[in-house]
Amino acid sequence: MTNTRTVELEGHIIDSGAMGRCFGAVMDLGGEFEVEEFDVGRHKHAETYCRMRVSAASADDLRAILHELNQNGATVADPRDATVEAAPDEEVVPVDFYSTTNHPTFVRVDGSWVEVENPEMDCALVVERTDDGPLVRTKVLNAVEKGDLVVTGETGIRVEPPERPRNGGSSFGFMQGGVSSERPSASLIEEIADEMREVRAEDGTVLVVCGPAIVHSGGRDALADLVRAGYIDALSAGNGFAVHDLERNRYGTSLGVDTESLEHPRKGHKHHIYTISEISRVGGIEAAVEADLVDGGVMYQCVRNDIPYVLAGSIRDDGPLPDTITDAIEAQDAIREQAREADLVLMLSTLLHSVAVGNCLPSTTKTVCVDINPATVTQLLDRGSAQAIGMVTDIGTFVPMLAAELLED
Repeated sequence: MTNTRTVELEGHIIDSGAMGRCFGAVMDLGGEFEVEEFDVGRHKHAETYCRMRVSAASADDLRAILHELNQNGATVADPRDATVEAAPDEEVVPVDFYSTTNHPTFVRVDGSWVEVENPEMDCALVVERTDDGPLVRTKVLNAVEKGDLVVTGETGIRVEPPERPRNGGSSFGFMQGGVSSERPSASLIEEIADEMREVRAEDGTVLVVCGPAIVHSGGRDALADLVRAGYIDALSAGNGFAVHDLERNRYGTSLGVDTESLEHPRKGHKHHIYTISEISRVGGIEAAVEADLVDGGVMYQCVRNDIPYVLAGSIRDDGPLPDTITDAIEAQDAIREQAREADLVLMLSTLLHSVAVGNCLPSTTKTVCVDINPATVTQLLDRGSAQAIGMVTDIGTFVPMLAAELLED
């Protein structure tokens, strides 16, 4: 195998599993490796260093191996700067563009390592030269402009996956949380509440991603209390969540079912469409609150407490509400702006909107995924969030328990 490159790994690469993943990637992709230097950290805070020579049968095979190694934190042992190529057209990237992870990333430009702004998965890296020096930003493909200097290949790129915390303790930590329906819910909710208190004390941002099941299952009032009390700083949801929250206020039902008695009132199945028409008639949710058409619930508390919200539409929406963003690209951009500000994200019983937000999050953002379906929680955590925990439980139980823990102060 004549196609070879040397790569380096450094950090807590043994107990985080990075070294094993890199060895496995080389073999799985048909390559070979030879460890040239291996210096093991010999106490708790000491880092380990590994230098290895990687070989493959063809240049394309080697390129695929290097890409996989890069995603796991290996850096090509090469002092050269990253290569860049001008985008040939609007929304078009060069053939060999570097596709990002959501981990902290650095690009070597003009002999110096520059940290990438707004790490996000599945983006291009664009180098901008300013009077204060080079900047490197992520750009989604549809935002790339003709002439943008797009990073290509693997040279001059360093990825730093979050590592397992050395002090144990909190469930929040690199791949520490996992998913289980058997973990003690009360103690885990206490940890989540502690994190929310800490974010609040540091003037950070808690983003909640909401599904309609919160309303259906009886968690709506508790969530509204958390918004009112200042524990929620931004909300992301779909048209459905807002409609059913507003329907609950207007008619006492959710999807036509009385959430207290579980009875089906006459014409209850039309309550959601009546609600949409009433909100639309006055011009939107904020106007409905100001007109006293809506006087309670989550959306009411968002308006009253100046909590920004993004309602992203879908093709199956009824109405939709005037506040719902129906342009998919516009909705993505609004979600991306929210995600970049978040210090802690609560993903509550909604797969599609949680995936949309998760795609925009850096791997270092603390994330809580809660759903009654284990597959939903697993899918959300597997999409790349490193500082994440998952709970398989009824959302109608989780939200009131969390509110009780936070509001007892």
